[in-house]
Amino acid sequence: MSTIDLKGKVALVTGASQGLGEALALRLDKEGCKVAVCDINIEGAQKVASQLKEGLALQVDVTKYETCKAAADAVIEKWGTIDILVANAAIVKSGDIFNLSPEAFKLVTDVNLNGYFNTVKAVAPIMLENKKGSIIQINSKSGKKGSYKNGAYASSKFGGVGLTQSLALEFAEAGVRVNSICPGNLLNSPLWVNSLFKQYAANQGTTEEKIREKYINQVPMKRSCEYVDIENAMVFLASDLSSYMTGQAINVTGGQQMV
Repeated sequence: MSTIDLKGKVALVTGASQGLGEALALRLDKEGCKVAVCDINIEGAQKVASQLKEGLALQVDVTKYETCKAAADAVIEKWGTIDILVANAAIVKSGDIFNLSPEAFKLVTDVNLNGYFNTVKAVAPIMLENKKGSIIQINSKSGKKGSYKNGAYASSKFGGVGLTQSLALEFAEAGVRVNSICPGNLLNSPLWVNSLFKQYAANQGTTEEKIREKYINQVPMKRSCEYVDIENAMVFLASDLSSYMTGQAINVTGGQQMV
């Protein structure tokens, strides 16, 4: 009977200098992985890596393929391989189509979708050579359903699901699996508390308290998604327990999204 055993595996996590990415890196470390902490914010990445038993901090701008390739090369040089990729780097710029600038829309797409493509393009060759590996994109419930006055983010995440499915088909025979995790709203996270509540209250003409109440009421389980909920799904997808799963976009939403 298979069990979750990630000891000695090499993982690369993008967008890992803070927030959810930091939590995912710390969990992989707890599971026994060697972890490359990648982020455009190198000071933050170094701070996270310093907390790990075997960590490596690398400055990566996912919108630039060359930096993704350099990071993959550095990890392979240090540890010989890459077993797990967690493509977590993402940004949110909300607003309706009239108030969201073309530049903001392009930036969201460049980070969330093009960045996912660039990261996989850099890491996949070693996995294909080894004929094993797990690629996990951190997507969103907004990759399954449109998001009110948040079209740039939803569009980029819908594209991410399409890329996950397409790459899964490309890599399946080589034994490399590609899946997405679609979390619900992380209402207790710094991203929401420090930024998104303010953005959404402004563009929906209401208060931050009303926004929190609105989003909690949309969840059948009546609670926020938490980092640990996503960590658990990530560990499952990284392990051999999910060896027959590829091309999936798994909801972690407390029942808010069911398809």
